[in-house]
Amino acid sequence: MNRNDELLADWRDRALTLEHEVGRAVIGQARVIRLVNTAVFARGHVLLQGDVGVGKTTLLRAFARVLGGAYARTEGTIDLMPNDLVYYTYISAEGRPAVERGPLIEHGEDLAIFFFNEINRARPQVHSLLLRVMAERSVQAFNREWRFPHLLVFADRNRVEREETFEIASAARDRFMMEVTIDAPADEDQRRALMFDPRYHDTDALIAALAGALLDHRELNDVAAQIQRSVQASEALQKYALDLWRATAAPADFGVKLADLDTAQLMLAGASPRGMSMLLRAARVTAWLGGRDYATPEDVQAVFDVTIAHRLCFQPVYEMRRQEIAAPLIAGILGSVAAP
Repeated sequence: MNRNDELLADWRDRALTLEHEVGRAVIGQARVIRLVNTAVFARGHVLLQGDVGVGKTTLLRAFARVLGGAYARTEGTIDLMPNDLVYYTYISAEGRPAVERGPLIEHGEDLAIFFFNEINRARPQVHSLLLRVMAERSVQAFNREWRFPHLLVFADRNRVEREETFEIASAARDRFMMEVTIDAPADEDQRRALMFDPRYHDTDALIAALAGALLDHRELNDVAAQIQRSVQASEALQKYALDLWRATAAPADFGVKLADLDTAQLMLAGASPRGMSMLLRAARVTAWLGGRDYATPEDVQAVFDVTIAHRLCFQPVYEMRRQEIAAPLIAGILGSVAAP
């Protein structure tokens, strides 16, 4: 085993330990934890979907704790402005106006996770600033450039209340590597624990009980790059991924059928090149977490729904039915495109 293999094996052990530790605070969400861990090591931003109180904040605080980086959060509101992310003003004890750093730049380069709760309550101007931060990991404030080389952005959309909301544009959704849905656990014992075990009623104490800084978040970019270089994709797998890409734009050409829908007239646009690149990045990390140095069709299939569904653009007449159509379409594509 060469030096790089030893390094990646050591980091894989740490990554699996990290998952186990987060699982102590967030129960009944094994797949969600694995997907977020995959995004962490693929260095991709994540959209979260879920009802109120299912543990999104606890999940991200737990990841920030075990990663050892700083965590910041902001709440989307209709009156939130872009500048509110980078500074805020107040009257000091001396009665003078004062300015302090906002949540985005408060921790500087140490910021590892930024959680934008209810992003669809914020105006498009705020979305634009967030998109720049996601793409460039930098922002201008206080006459200087602030850089966030280790930052991942997580955003939650309120899917229950629709008043005074601004849906994220397709181009903005495409910046997120994944969209992950978090539902309440179905297991009766886990539900009972969340209701009656006092340990889950105090989030601060729950997070503080986790082992901190299990790995150095400042090394994640280098490790992620090494994973992508080390995990191989065969010619057969590459052809499979290309066929999946074509099927997202023209599902009818691959025999995909949906009840009461003409799949030949369904799509406005399929997945973007960036989206397919992110799919393969996530698939390589999935393979690595599974202890392999080569990706398989199962690795691609494991992350296909969460990396591709939110990128698909339906014809306007079908867009309002996105929640109803996307899942069966993804399943139909995976079922119709032949895997090697």
